[in-house]
Amino acid sequence: MKQAIIIGGGISGLSTAWLLRRQAQESGIPLQITLLEKEPRLGGKIRSIRDNGFVCEWGPNGFLDNKPQTLELCRALGIEDRLHKSNDNARKRFIYSAGELHRLPEDGPSFLKSKLLSWPGKLRLLGEPFAPPPPDGLDETLADFARRRLGQEALDKLIGPMVSGIFAGNPETMSLKSCFPRIAQLEREYGGLFKAMLRLAKKKRQEQAQGKVVASAAGPGGTLTSFREGIQFLTDTLREQLGESVRASCGVQTVAFAEGCYRVETDGCGSLTADLVIMASPAYAAAGMLAPLDPAMAALLEQIPYASLSVICCGYERQRVSHPLDGFGYLNARGEGRSTLGTLWDSSMFENRAPEGKVLLRSMAGGACLPELVNLPDGLLLSRVQDDLRLIMGIDAEPDFVRIFKHQQAIPQYLSGHGERLAALEALTATHPGLFMTGNAFRGVGLNDCVASSHLTVERALTFLQG
Repeated sequence: MKQAIIIGGGISGLSTAWLLRRQAQESGIPLQITLLEKEPRLGGKIRSIRDNGFVCEWGPNGFLDNKPQTLELCRALGIEDRLHKSNDNARKRFIYSAGELHRLPEDGPSFLKSKLLSWPGKLRLLGEPFAPPPPDGLDETLADFARRRLGQEALDKLIGPMVSGIFAGNPETMSLKSCFPRIAQLEREYGGLFKAMLRLAKKKRQEQAQGKVVASAAGPGGTLTSFREGIQFLTDTLREQLGESVRASCGVQTVAFAEGCYRVETDGCGSLTADLVIMASPAYAAAGMLAPLDPAMAALLEQIPYASLSVICCGYERQRVSHPLDGFGYLNARGEGRSTLGTLWDSSMFENRAPEGKVLLRSMAGGACLPELVNLPDGLLLSRVQDDLRLIMGIDAEPDFVRIFKHQQAIPQYLSGHGERLAALEALTATHPGLFMTGNAFRGVGLNDCVASSHLTVERALTFLQG
């Protein structure tokens, strides 16, 4: 019987282990799978804290249902009926700029009426079709792309907040091709974003006329989806169904190859051997484990930095918060001088996130632009958050419920040159048959991205086993 070891018990490792076991069984491949996780609990950054009637997410609060892999995984796990979709409030998103909250425009008329961008900023944005082409041979940063095609104001009030909301990142250093490959592709294929939108909209109308069901041409779309118990229900289910395949509190020290197999040295679980090894741990952790096997590979992994982030959950009596809270939440425009990146109105998206008569707000602080905030004492950090909520939302009340979670290495940063590093990493990995890597350090940081990467990794692992 073949032996497979998966290192890392976050969503990437759990979904990879579960999918590999199922597909190996369906293919008639005798395979024993062992998943190793150094922490006593599984799930990585996915964790739902239930306390005093509040459900506060430690990390991600769900996934968009516009991509199939996560929904298919839930269906295969038998938990599709437990899915809980956010309400219409989640479609309303706001940007805080120049002293007020502005709803993000969703169409042409609302864009023209919005005060988020000045008229010069709107005119510059409308000039996008006449922007110069991308520079040859350069991995352009998000900031350079935005300035070239959309203008500085759009960078500060649209692109910058989006980057902080997804990556907690700095657009001045992040790679367009790696962070938003679809946008880079549209520019290459159609010569501009507006041109792409027009062509895609025309294509959509033609396909609808032919009776085809098509996705929106205007953006990612989708409905934010979780579970009533919180998103941790997904990782808990994977953990439960994997059963004895999981070994928690079992940290990996090194991965080596000798005598035709991989040898994995652990803390607490001894020395294990395997025909294939799948690294599903953060890049910095994988670097340390793989250094004896391939120092060059480890060096490349170490070049993927992570942004720190603090998550601050505050619960209030509803009557003490005058703001209507009719939306997803808000992000701060660049240059506003605020301590937080933004605040999500969690109990407005999912009604069961707070007890009756109360609301739950979840603020993020730190990120690549303000990394020092993650090291502030809890009291000072909470004070900074309250200052922002007072200024932006008019909340003077003290919260009845507070939970603060600090992540020193929270979200991988796809800096300029990330694609070249991945290509070099894949070339080195190919010299070690039976070694695979998955996770959010490579081609997408969201939950959907992690599950999609798991599917691809499992396909490659099965090809290796059948070879």
